[in-house]
Amino acid sequence: MQGKKKRSGFEKLTMVVVWVMIILTLGGVVLAALQPLNLF
Repeated sequence: MQGKKKRSGFEKLTMVVVWVMIILTLGGVVLAALQPLNLF
């Protein structure tokens, strides 16, 4: 891991935002798929 450069704070923030958006998108798709089943 020595050759890999350390990530800057901006890169870490970007990765966190990307992951949050992916999770929210998947969650929205799942909820939209389940809504017609009236589970909630």
